[in-house]
Amino acid sequence: MKYEDNITAVSHLLPDYLGFIFYRKSSRFFETVIPEIPKEIKKTGVFVNASVEEIIKKVTLYDLQAIQLHGSESPEFCEELKKACHIERSRDAHDKMRNQVQHDDFNLHVAPIEIINVFSIKDEFDFATLQPYEPFVDYFLFDTKGKLPGGNGVAFDWTVLENYPSTKPFFLSGGIGLETITKLNDFMKSNASTYCYALDVNSKFEIVPGLKHIEDLKVFKEEINC
Repeated sequence: MKYEDNITAVSHLLPDYLGFIFYRKSSRFFETVIPEIPKEIKKTGVFVNASVEEIIKKVTLYDLQAIQLHGSESPEFCEELKKACHIERSRDAHDKMRNQVQHDDFNLHVAPIEIINVFSIKDEFDFATLQPYEPFVDYFLFDTKGKLPGGNGVAFDWTVLENYPSTKPFFLSGGIGLETITKLNDFMKSNASTYCYALDVNSKFEIVPGLKHIEDLKVFKEEINC
């Protein structure tokens, strides 16, 4: 997401997550203001080999609820980030308590920041790669290996996920569009989708990078069986 009016329009469709790319080399690089959107939508920052300090700065500035790591971040980095996110959320909870409105139904709960780690797949994948990340991320995301770190518009062979050994929920990404609805609905009936938590859509629904086609998204949401 990149343009304010388009962000607002997409938010009316109530997706679970909205992604904002904080990677300067991306044509979808985001550096403006996020308009007010429904609170149930999780604002997600997408980063590529950024420092923990940079990520936390964006979390604070944009009130992000989720972080997607799309580079070559190590398990050790994810551990450090998870700790930093916990500290940041503890600070938020303290500030919320200090400034709370005095009435009975005020909610002091501050949800933890979700961490989504991306892995790129072409024709095969070594799932043993996932194990060191298990304690430090909330979700895996499987995307298609390509020239760019995401947004390549090509799907990988989803049958690879029949060998998924984990119980950690994952996002499915890469080349998902209106033309893949039938294939997606078949996938969601297969054993490979057992731990598929969400579908991550991007370039197949764009007019230009960062500008989403609202009517196509409406059709997709209506026809997908998830």
